[in-house]
Amino acid sequence: MDKLKEFLKKIKVVDFIIVACVIIALCVGFVTYKGYRQTASKQIEATSNIEFKVYMRGVTFSGKDVPIKKGEKTFISIRNVPYSDLEIVDVKADRRKIVLPTVNSKKLVIVVEDEGQPDLYDVVVTLTDKAKITKDGAVVGGNKVKLGLPITLEGADYKFTGSVSDINIVDTVDKNLGTDINTTDDVQ
Repeated sequence: MDKLKEFLKKIKVVDFIIVACVIIALCVGFVTYKGYRQTASKQIEATSNIEFKVYMRGVTFSGKDVPIKKGEKTFISIRNVPYSDLEIVDVKADRRKIVLPTVNSKKLVIVVEDEGQPDLYDVVVTLTDKAKITKDGAVVGGNKVKLGLPITLEGADYKFTGSVSDINIVDTVDKNLGTDINTTDDVQ
């Protein structure tokens, strides 16, 4: 008994803390190994190709053509963090419109292009990428791609900022079976 008392006098509080941390780490490791706790890799349900649309409002350019071209690649930054070059699937640019009242009884208003701002456009760019699908949605570059996510598109002669306005799963490669499943689901 005296030896135990003498041993306990030599042990400091820091030693108890270190031993407790090691025991807790071993318990967490055991629980994870047995499958009672999910790790990040188990939360990924599938890998899929997705298409997402970036809506850019009020883009100003005075050239003849839209600088963003279908079939080219554009470098994107998600939340001001550089990510990767992605392929441009589709580009739709529309000049700013205004609504004018009419005297015609059949139509109360008409929509015409705004001649006061001839170089102002609203642009929708569709991009494609491979994403990890989780129960919370698609994950690209460590970021959950959701509606409203700020994205910057950058090319050789442009840098525009917009936000995600639509997300579609193009096809899914099932993680367990290794087969392609063609779908066109919307991710919310």
